[in-house]
Amino acid sequence: MGAQYAQLIARRVREAGVWSEIAPPARALERARAMNLAGIILSGGPASVYAPDAPVVPRELLDLGVPVLGICYGMQWIAHVLGGKVESTGKREFGRMSIAIAAQHGPFETVDGHTVVWMSHGDSVTALPSGFVALASSDTCRFAAMEHAARKIYGLQFHPEVSHTVRGREMLDSFLHATCGLAGDWRPDAIVEREVAKIRAQVGEHGEVIFGLSGGVDSSVAAVIVHQAIGARLHCIFVDNGLLRKGEREIVERTFRGSFHMDLTVVDASKRFLDKLAGVTDPEQKRKKIGHEFVEVFRGEAKRFKNAHYLGQGTLYPDVIESVAAHGGNTAVIKSHHNVGGLPDDLDMQLVEPLRELFKDEVRAIGRHLGLPEEIVARQPFPGPGLAVRCLGEQTPQRLHVLREADHIVTSEIEAAGLHKALWQYFAVLLPVKSVGVMGDARTYEEACVLRVVTSEDAMTADWASLPHELLAKISNRIINEVRGINRVALDITSKPPGTIEWE
Repeated sequence: MGAQYAQLIARRVREAGVWSEIAPPARALERARAMNLAGIILSGGPASVYAPDAPVVPRELLDLGVPVLGICYGMQWIAHVLGGKVESTGKREFGRMSIAIAAQHGPFETVDGHTVVWMSHGDSVTALPSGFVALASSDTCRFAAMEHAARKIYGLQFHPEVSHTVRGREMLDSFLHATCGLAGDWRPDAIVEREVAKIRAQVGEHGEVIFGLSGGVDSSVAAVIVHQAIGARLHCIFVDNGLLRKGEREIVERTFRGSFHMDLTVVDASKRFLDKLAGVTDPEQKRKKIGHEFVEVFRGEAKRFKNAHYLGQGTLYPDVIESVAAHGGNTAVIKSHHNVGGLPDDLDMQLVEPLRELFKDEVRAIGRHLGLPEEIVARQPFPGPGLAVRCLGEQTPQRLHVLREADHIVTSEIEAAGLHKALWQYFAVLLPVKSVGVMGDARTYEEACVLRVVTSEDAMTADWASLPHELLAKISNRIINEVRGINRVALDITSKPPGTIEWE
């Protein structure tokens, strides 16, 4: 219904071992009828059901004979279209709230008494439609949950998908397994089997795939899946664009040539990329130029193969979500991802993206299932444009060398301390800001380095991590003393939102 939370709902459903697909209101009925459907979840959203810009949802969704769960706006829409009443609360109810559960039905099968949930709404249901009864209430929300037992239609005014709802996962599990009768058999082996079949159908018996391998967990897992599907017709291209982390190239060659015996070509295009980026400081321009050059390199390599009409990538669901309003509604474009928003309009290769509908945790689980080494599976995410979005300002070989060395100190010290397993990402950012310092009684005038260390579950939201002061001091001391070109180290303590994880 236009809310970013829809992606989190999908992730929670996947975690319960159930396949889910997100559709915008305009395509919901079509997709529902085309699927082997077991249930429907109607997400929250920013609109009011009685507003002119409210999402237009086919009422027939409620008549498909499967259980329905409406969350926040979804509950209000159900009440509205079935004859109930929805009104403004007069103020926004936002935050934790205790609810009293009236009956252990539907989502509350394993939850009773009182429990804490997360509210985020400005409207609420003030009169239930015919046949519905209240399942839960709070001091300020008379109908915190509702049920039509015969039709198995349920509504929750709160958000069970967020971690702040203490027993939210139990509620979703009850709806998925007990109410919808789903077995929870969406596992890594099932995902791989599904994607392998899709790739074989897309590429056919003779098609060949040029795959842009970066060495990160996403592209690595995607490459192994494609390799399982078409074998030697996969041609991996690792582009050294001069924007890599320290040791990146060596890890890729050792893993994919040595362990997986794939056809791997390493292209040294560092000068080509840095020439294109000369003088470019705008983040979106960087991303688009890098994306364009990647595609041009792949196009050139594809000419070596007769049937290489396909381009493989490790695109993930969050990449798509942040780059485009993928599912309709008023979701905002946060930033272009080089493999989504940076692709040219005249791309004459079909995309093969086995991870496009998956989240990072699913990808890691698949990687372990496929036997990828832990040094790749557990690696922190690395952006497609590489160090270009961490080296703010102009990209030069010298500035990139400085950042690469500082970043290596950050990662190696955090990993040596054993703290990396609890973190989502940890890296250095180089700022085009110079400040005065003093070293050895001499004046310095050098750039600043920022430490970015965050925790997250899915990259949709993130919080800055608190590292021990002794570790921060050690990292700062090493960078200042070992990396010529940096004389000041700062710590980024911004959450996402309002910031993003990467700086550009």
